[in-house]
Amino acid sequence: MKKSIIACALAIAGLSLFGSQIMPAKAQDSISIKDQAEYNAFTNATTQSDPNAKAAALENFLTTYPQSVVKKIVLDNLIDTYQQTGNADKSLDAATRMLQLDPDNLKAYYIAVFVLKNEKKWDDAAAYAQKGLNAKKPASMKDDEWKQQTGAVYPLFHSALALDALNVKQDYKTAIAEFNTELQLTPADQTNSVLMDMLTLAGAYADMKAKDQRDLVKACWFYARVWNFAPANYKPKIEQPLDYWYKKYHGDVTGLNDLKLQAAKTMFPPGTLQITKAKSPAEIVHDMITNTTDLKTIALADKETILTVGSQEDRDKIWAVMKDQQTPVPGVVVEATASVIKVAVTDDAKQSKTADFVVNLKKPLADKEIPNPGDIFGISTPKEPVAELAGTYDSYTQVAATDTTPASVLIVLRDGEMIPAPKKPVHHPAPGHKPGAAHQ
Repeated sequence: MKKSIIACALAIAGLSLFGSQIMPAKAQDSISIKDQAEYNAFTNATTQSDPNAKAAALENFLTTYPQSVVKKIVLDNLIDTYQQTGNADKSLDAATRMLQLDPDNLKAYYIAVFVLKNEKKWDDAAAYAQKGLNAKKPASMKDDEWKQQTGAVYPLFHSALALDALNVKQDYKTAIAEFNTELQLTPADQTNSVLMDMLTLAGAYADMKAKDQRDLVKACWFYARVWNFAPANYKPKIEQPLDYWYKKYHGDVTGLNDLKLQAAKTMFPPGTLQITKAKSPAEIVHDMITNTTDLKTIALADKETILTVGSQEDRDKIWAVMKDQQTPVPGVVVEATASVIKVAVTDDAKQSKTADFVVNLKKPLADKEIPNPGDIFGISTPKEPVAELAGTYDSYTQVAATDTTPASVLIVLRDGEMIPAPKKPVHHPAPGHKPGAAHQ
């Protein structure tokens, strides 16, 4: 791990809260090193100015005096020294040795969680984080000091639990709760220290996998707060999902700038926050049905949308004008046999390469006539003749949404006919004219 990352961790966590001030052993009332050689080795190790030399001297002291009364002080020094050298693995090793000696050492838990989290070892980081949250206050420590220490490390512990729940367990409810706890424990003036987790929380709120925890208003709020604090060169990247989900919920970007201004002021959305929800797809297609005099004039893609998301009443109305009617089927072939051609007609179907129309042919095709996946059917015009596919509306089936795909509809046609594209006419030269003959 780069030294800059370790340095960042120190700045965020305020680890100076934890370390005992290293003083000459004789000056510490509660600790007394009786052996002069041990005292000299301790003094020599803790006063080294070069971090690498200091780490070596501290390790040597622990090897020589494994039961020393100052072992905890030396390990604490060793954790700090390995951080100075930028050696994450050694920092973790020193922290785990400290926890064997002192199972309630918050500083050691913090280092262990930080290193493992950055290595994306989510389960291990979460295990140490939970132990850190369960650590007990030393009897000799004042309540204010304990509160200060826990305030510095608990946000990271909840972050580790959230990321483990999200990335390993796919437990969105726990992940969202832990991220929220992390943010509640983070002072507003330290927002920059939790931007990545806030961005992840926004994404979790927007994810369909969150199910009953999905909340697009909160997703937009946290995207907006991240946007406010993100460096200028990152703002466009944050603005993309912010604009997308805001328009998804509200219908357009009206009011988005006001949301950004509000999100700059507080970590969490106020209870008075209101974003008007756009009309649902069912409401939109109902308006289309209501405002269209002749339902036959509704575009094919819109008819399909009505059959997908409309109310039963609206679906019945549009199907009444479609049933038993012949129609062209312009689209891309997904699959074909001699008797059935499956076609993607709408943009969504084409994008996912999924058939939304099934045309049962009136007469089987010869092998050489069967179209290939990717072949395109259109609607011919006098100026631009193309291959065509047509059939008669027979039935439709709604296809439920999944975690990764939206709801759709599968429309079945009967008596299908495939009309190949007309061959271009061959122009013959006029009588007596020799092609390519030179002019005299």
